[in-house]
Amino acid sequence: MKVLVVGFGSVGARHSNILCEMGHDVHVVTQQNEIGFPVLQCIGEALENESFEYVVIANKTSDHYNVLAQLAKKGFQGKILVEKPVFNNSTKETSEFSNLKLFVGYNLRFHPLISKLKDLLQKQSIISAAIYFGQYLPNWRPNRDYRVCYSAKKSEGGGVLRDLSHEMDYLLWIFGDWQRLTALGGHFSELEVETEDVVSTLLETKRCPVINLHINYLDRPPRREIIVNTKSQTVNIDLIRGTMQINNTITHHQVERNYTYKEQHLAILKGEMERLCTLNQGMAVLKMIEWIEVAMNSKERKWVSQ
Repeated sequence: MKVLVVGFGSVGARHSNILCEMGHDVHVVTQQNEIGFPVLQCIGEALENESFEYVVIANKTSDHYNVLAQLAKKGFQGKILVEKPVFNNSTKETSEFSNLKLFVGYNLRFHPLISKLKDLLQKQSIISAAIYFGQYLPNWRPNRDYRVCYSAKKSEGGGVLRDLSHEMDYLLWIFGDWQRLTALGGHFSELEVETEDVVSTLLETKRCPVINLHINYLDRPPRREIIVNTKSQTVNIDLIRGTMQINNTITHHQVERNYTYKEQHLAILKGEMERLCTLNQGMAVLKMIEWIEVAMNSKERKWVSQ
């Protein structure tokens, strides 16, 4: 299959290599040269001169909308994956994209531990949940100055709320739509970023009356855990160590680094919809982020409700 990847930063390069390993003919829209793939200078050139069946949008979040608008204008009939978050704000008009076969890159839904947790909780009464993800930003990309990466720049979709929005996506996917929330957060560390580096949110969803969500750019070493209490079980998932503990029983689930990306691509190309994130679901994550910002920036620390 002929595939177009838009953007060749760390995520774009990762998608390109994975899709090449899967046997696809990969072309890349980038200003870089000699990247190991055929290079096109812009999306317009790509759509004018080539015929692609699958497009992966992995450039800056702030540029996602423009690429999608060009695909819609051209009447693109193939499938599209847009990296998360889908846009930098929820005010974007999306009706023109209604005919696109479009999905958002929340590939953590394809992690076996997340899938097992969703299945396990399907028919249980959930009492509480705690979700924690922290990772020291300067260690993310060892060969690049963190201060010039999009994570450090508000205008490019950086900050823990958008950068670490996987946690919000699977929270809504597993525990249902949020009903009310409040939050504390901001830029509190000495990291040289324009963005928030730590946010804690307390919320209620349709399936869970108490959820604590904490995300940050600070933890050394990284930590990524989920703890859920039901009427009969305590479930503890450690995504770094690859373990699931249900009461006193621990099982191990080691996952190859690119596994979730490959599974997401396969699901899109095969039309297996169950675990894919739709545009509407991606927009719901974005709207949740914006309400967290409202609560976080309120001097009265008010609860906000949908």
